[in-house]
Amino acid sequence: MVDAFVGNLDLASLTLWLFWIFFALLIFYIQRENMREGYPLEDDDGNPSANQGLFPVPDDKTFILPHGRGEISFPSGQKAERSDLALERTNVANGFPFEPTGNPMTDGVGPASWVPRRDDPERDAKGHPKIVPLSHATAFHINAGRNPVGLPVVSGDKQVVGTVTDVWIDEPEQLARYFEYELADGGGKRLVPVTMMRLWGGKVIVQSIYAHQFADIPKHASDTQVTLLEEEKICAYYGGGYLYAASSRQDPQI
Repeated sequence: MVDAFVGNLDLASLTLWLFWIFFALLIFYIQRENMREGYPLEDDDGNPSANQGLFPVPDDKTFILPHGRGEISFPSGQKAERSDLALERTNVANGFPFEPTGNPMTDGVGPASWVPRRDDPERDAKGHPKIVPLSHATAFHINAGRNPVGLPVVSGDKQVVGTVTDVWIDEPEQLARYFEYELADGGGKRLVPVTMMRLWGGKVIVQSIYAHQFADIPKHASDTQVTLLEEEKICAYYGGGYLYAASSRQDPQI
């Protein structure tokens, strides 16, 4: 009697080995796909890192952007890192913090740091800007709480610095993202994220920065939309104020 082809083959062992081989290849693929941004690695001085890891940087993959915004290839198409930052070393060894050398809030370093995102507004599934002024979104209105338009904007040192002129909303999410206000000194309009202000006692209180710092808040170029890069800089400025607005905020609090 002739034995079958698989008569002496351990199918259970073969299945297990095939699974382990597939799993190893899957890990290799996922790790390389994860390296399309941020690689090759750099040290604190911006030089190529001595240890790039076990996996090689993947070859370029081209992505077609929606709504006619062209194509982009990664990893070669990733945005260049910010250079010439106003920071200096505090220790010759890697891993130690860098200290700002100028005004960190305007230089965009430390807690006020930002990344070079696309200078294009965030868009919904139909290609329309998601965040727009309420005055241009005719299908929306405020039906709960107080309309903040006309309320004074008060700084962290309790100075009135402007007046709210509009609310910018996220249309798909149906919520407020920014308050727009006109500076009292004629310096134009600015946006403040709703997460970095407090509506209280008939006032819009911006606790993170002081009156003399409002003029340096990054501007938005359009009256009807705000880009991802502009959002990044605006939020970074207010956020950095929690540490950098005054030297006393950098001292130990306990």
